[in-house]
Amino acid sequence: MAQVRDETGTPSEAGIGAHLLPLGAHADEEGRLVVGGVRVDDLAQEFGTPFFLYDEEHLRARCREIVAVFGRGAAFASKSFLTKAMARLAFEEGMTLDVSTGGELEVVLAAGVPGEHVILHGNNKSVAELRRAVDTGVGRIVVDSFDEIDRLDAIGELGETRLSIRVNPGVEAHTHEFIRTGQEDSKFGLSLASGEADRAIEALQDRFGDIADGAHAHIGSQILELSGFDREIEIIAPFIGRHGLREFVVGGGLGVAYLNDEFAPSLSHWAREIATACQRSGIDDRVAIGVEPGRAIVATAGMTCYRIGTIKAIAGYRTYVAVDGGMSDNPRPVLYGSGYEAFLARSVHTRRPWPVRVVGKHCESGDVIVSDGRLPEDTVVGDLLVTPVTGAYGFAMASNYNRVPRPPVIFVANGAARVVVRRESIEDLLRLEP
Repeated sequence: MAQVRDETGTPSEAGIGAHLLPLGAHADEEGRLVVGGVRVDDLAQEFGTPFFLYDEEHLRARCREIVAVFGRGAAFASKSFLTKAMARLAFEEGMTLDVSTGGELEVVLAAGVPGEHVILHGNNKSVAELRRAVDTGVGRIVVDSFDEIDRLDAIGELGETRLSIRVNPGVEAHTHEFIRTGQEDSKFGLSLASGEADRAIEALQDRFGDIADGAHAHIGSQILELSGFDREIEIIAPFIGRHGLREFVVGGGLGVAYLNDEFAPSLSHWAREIATACQRSGIDDRVAIGVEPGRAIVATAGMTCYRIGTIKAIAGYRTYVAVDGGMSDNPRPVLYGSGYEAFLARSVHTRRPWPVRVVGKHCESGDVIVSDGRLPEDTVVGDLLVTPVTGAYGFAMASNYNRVPRPPVIFVANGAARVVVRRESIEDLLRLEP
């Protein structure tokens, strides 16, 4: 984890950066965290800990920001955070919904999103998933392999569903190797360099005619350097022209700041860069341009709230602060070495001079939430600890490891809180076992 530095070269002791908090967050006159007009420590008393907390107005503001540029061409990458409430919210704000499995498709449909406003992705879609997508009138399927073309051919007529080819542009994004997707050696897409993408779109057009009219690419996730998108567009533009395609989805992957000293491009800035790159690359104005942001919509809107249960100082090494969640509600630090900040809900802007490692309750030494954290020196057992910017890939990747029930998801807005996913119970854990 990259450490936050101040001008002296030591880890920063500053209070949490405002850019890491949801738009509706502030500290009250006592220094306590308030989100959406609700005090977070009151939520902890009412709902228990841990819990995922989302600022609903922040979510809506980010959706509106990207829809203002792309309209329904802005698709929410639901894998980043999917509940029925989130699917409804994104659709209400004008976004299309991007799903990557049959399960995600069913959640989005259950939320009331019409099939024609859904895009189905996935590198290994089953016949059942493809048939369900066609039967429910999914607006577009992004084809990822020749095997998938054979499956679609076996299904037959596709009704109103349109088809795109996922093109692998051979672009290596500046991000963690596990979340790069556009390099030549990838399980995703069809290679442009080898000619596979050309052969695939020609096969689709021969079989299905003009409903095969789109190209899609995605170069990775948590991207803060935008030059990779410029290169992607430059490479794919000739492919779009020579096959007469009418839609090009650039993908998603725009990153966010997780640490005090990190900053990320805004959705609006990203959108302008994409529009400029498309124009510079000679893409016909009649080609519909789309994007699929996920993290940039939801990450900063969400935070995870824990209760400190144990503080253990190991002389000569470090102090461990253990909370009542862990890798089951946020596996990203274990998977990617992802860095986070931590602060106390009772003292948002208080300096944090005390170096700690925030860990979870799981039976794993790698169960680390914040490797190099900073907290106030008066931190005690029972304090409410908050990790900001956990709105993406926290709930979405949560598990029941060690049979720990998953936390609830709470939306706050206009001084009111609502539970959009209830806390799992022991009965839930045992339900599938005879």
